[in-house]
Amino acid sequence: MLARPQPLAGRTRRRFLGDFGKGSLAIAVMTPAVVAACSSDTVDSGSATTAPSSSTTTEPTSTTTTTAAEETTDAPAAVDAEAGALRWARADLGFVSAFVLARGNKAAIVDTGVPGSADAIGRSLADLGLTYNDVDHVVLTHHHGDHAGSIAEVMERSVNATVYAGESDLDDITFDTITGLVGGEDVFGLEALATPGHTAGHMAVIDHTVGLLVAGDAIFTDGGAAVEGPDQFFDDIPLNRESIRQMAALSYNTLLVGHGAPIEGGADAVVAELAASF
Repeated sequence: MLARPQPLAGRTRRRFLGDFGKGSLAIAVMTPAVVAACSSDTVDSGSATTAPSSSTTTEPTSTTTTTAAEETTDAPAAVDAEAGALRWARADLGFVSAFVLARGNKAAIVDTGVPGSADAIGRSLADLGLTYNDVDHVVLTHHHGDHAGSIAEVMERSVNATVYAGESDLDDITFDTITGLVGGEDVFGLEALATPGHTAGHMAVIDHTVGLLVAGDAIFTDGGAAVEGPDQFFDDIPLNRESIRQMAALSYNTLLVGHGAPIEGGADAVVAELAASF
């Protein structure tokens, strides 16, 4: 995918619009695999790295071109040399996703999936014309095993990369030399957002210029709507709702989440509708 800068009015933080009508929103049906992965409390870099089975692992989605005013298409996007251009690819791992974000010939990986996901993430890099040698940053949104399970194997291949995770989650991630985030840091042109609730140290990242938010598990999606995940997977539901309200007050076109399909176009309004339903 190629995200381009939004019009100037869409680049700044905006006041939350709170007049959306309340309505019931469906919660995505969770498979046994999701239950097993999301309930993992810690990540062990020494875990087995058996590749996900072909029945649950799919190829990363094709790259497409998007702008603030365009609809998405299925046509592959060429590498864009435009200043500030941000390309992204989704590594669809069946029930959870990891993401590759690229600028020029450099990349950042957001989340690493379950153990054995490094090859699928590598294919997403290849879709953007890159390899693991081009990865400078790996951001873990939180410590659960379906998001940080492949950190050891991804970092074994990403020899030039720095790993980041929320400070309050660091004790639950077994990996050396992780840079702690508290919110407000700049990583690869992305602002780190503290979004606790799913876990104590849950983080999201946003590119304000192009309007793209990677929300991890703070938000799920289902049928084009933003929804809350199952209660049992959240440390603190009221705190997570506050994090959603904070994300609803920002401006972005594209929303990428760990569970559910990306939302492209008007994603901030979709999140605002969820926040208004609380």
